[in-house]
Amino acid sequence: MKLVSWNVNGLRSALRKGLPVLLGSGQYSVVLLQETKTDFVPAALDGPPWHAYLNPAQRKGYSGVLSLCRIAPRSVIHGIGDPRFDREGRVSTLEFPKFYVVNAYFVNAQRSLARLPAKLEFDRSIERWIRRLRRKKPVVVGGDFNVAHEDRDIARPAANEGSAGFTAEERRWFGRFLRSGYLDTFRMFEPEGGHYTWWTYRVRAREQNVGWRIDYFLVSKELGPRVRSAAILGEVRGSDHAPVTVELADSLGTAS
Repeated sequence: MKLVSWNVNGLRSALRKGLPVLLGSGQYSVVLLQETKTDFVPAALDGPPWHAYLNPAQRKGYSGVLSLCRIAPRSVIHGIGDPRFDREGRVSTLEFPKFYVVNAYFVNAQRSLARLPAKLEFDRSIERWIRRLRRKKPVVVGGDFNVAHEDRDIARPAANEGSAGFTAEERRWFGRFLRSGYLDTFRMFEPEGGHYTWWTYRVRAREQNVGWRIDYFLVSKELGPRVRSAAILGEVRGSDHAPVTVELADSLGTAS
């Protein structure tokens, strides 16, 4: 089974661009979308072949995640039990027989770093949430983490050191989270730099591939042997982010 995650930076805009082609490909069992900026599921997604689960922000036109599944999950939980962030519609958890899938839109520390403390609080809160899930079964986490982990994950590390998404604090948390028992699936297959998932709209950054890798699929280590592939779909347009994918040897509907 294949999963795809994409920060669409506005669901209605993406539906006029690359999203219908992505959904119509028939390749994906689960589609995780972030920054949907809507409080309703568009008619095009509200029915077969998709089961749609929207977690909108209370603030209109802001944040939000949408999860689309070809097979209905056993359960869906919106939020992580932290009202500060749950009102922003940042996380949905889908339970399947063999694992959980977490759709996550991490806080952006903002250019001035005004939300860096909030970002680090969110990091700790979602880590606690995922730890509780993992006590029951393995976890897949997909989404926009709003952090480039290593120098190879950003085109110009020296110039961006200390910037939002590349602060020492954010990077330390990401590394510590991985060491607690998670795998960056893309790095299981591609050790080199030069592969990015987000580009500023300014100065033709995407055309020049001056970007950041801030969108990920992470899996708990017990799922590592089940990961068949992971990729960045840089050719898909419709957002300032590219979709990312992971393929697992498991299916959605049967338990081992």
